[in-house]
Amino acid sequence: MIKLASAILLVSCAMAQDQSGRLQFDWDKLAAKAVEKTNVVLEGPMLQMASQFLSGGKKDEADVKKLVEGLKGVYVRSFEFDKEGQYTAADVAGIRSQLKSPEWSQVVDVQERNETSAVYLKSDGKLFQGLVVVSAEPKELTVVQIIGLLDPSALNALGGSFGIPSMNFSPKSRGPAPVKKK
Repeated sequence: MIKLASAILLVSCAMAQDQSGRLQFDWDKLAAKAVEKTNVVLEGPMLQMASQFLSGGKKDEADVKKLVEGLKGVYVRSFEFDKEGQYTAADVAGIRSQLKSPEWSQVVDVQERNETSAVYLKSDGKLFQGLVVVSAEPKELTVVQIIGLLDPSALNALGGSFGIPSMNFSPKSRGPAPVKKK
């Protein structure tokens, strides 16, 4: 019976992502409790159209434009709450559990007293095919997901674009750069 329950749990975790590869979660449950909500969904033609606003004249914009060409989607979900306890550790675990399959690797894990941040990369062993950032603070929860072919050296260029917080993935870096508070 324990083996059957374990098998069902593994299959349900593996199927937690829909065919597009997007993370699945009851985002409406969090939105109902949040005082501020951000939902960015850029896919296919909309993503390409957004990249057209980048001139390509400046190096940073040219880097972002080149990186966007290989992407299938950019998704940002951010929730700010007026008090602590509006979401639970189980909510965060439910999101992170979808990122434990063999092709996902956790490359950054920051645990502070009241905050956690993690960065996951999806790879087939040769190419990076996705990135997820999960940042949990007492009154804020943010999940960024990028689906598509990624050049890790160009990821820095995406920070500050399309609602994605600035990150530093340079070889000298020890993880994402601190995100400035508003």
